[in-house]
Amino acid sequence: MNRTMKLVVIALVFTWAGLMMSNEAHLMAQPSQSRTKGEVEQLTLPNYRQWTHVKSMVIFDEKHPLYKSFGGMHHIYVNAKGLKASQAGGPYPDGSTLVFVLYEAENKGGAYVAGKKKVEAIMVKDRRRFAETGGWGFQAFDPQTHQPLIKQADVKSACYNCHASVKDRDYVFSRFVK
Repeated sequence: MNRTMKLVVIALVFTWAGLMMSNEAHLMAQPSQSRTKGEVEQLTLPNYRQWTHVKSMVIFDEKHPLYKSFGGMHHIYVNAKGLKASQAGGPYPDGSTLVFVLYEAENKGGAYVAGKKKVEAIMVKDRRRFAETGGWGFQAFDPQTHQPLIKQADVKSACYNCHASVKDRDYVFSRFVK
């Protein structure tokens, strides 16, 4: 690469870096609510299948208060950032992510097995971004399209209000099974 090309590349890199810093400064100057508006709608489903399995559970009977919404086979996973907190029962550091996967529970010869996937959901710990919901961002995803299902306006009624009942456990229901 000749000297002129090197100078052009260096100039482009510095211009790009300057634009990024300027954009970050602009975002930081905005009120936090406008920065986080729609934040849960921006969450994406991580590749969780290699994460640590926290527990499984089957809600199989209409007597359970969550049967109508969450009847089926549950699997909970935690990322490496949240593993120690999960084992200790909280509190979770920022960056912790839990994934909840719900399948239909099928009775196959007296054993419950996972049937069709009903939903995949996440909890992402970020006290700054999700201060209004206990420091957690919540999102559920369509199991076929992986598109987010929860709008920012609905996150409290869809997830947080129920999770607030376990505030003393950092809003997390699932206990790590050893």
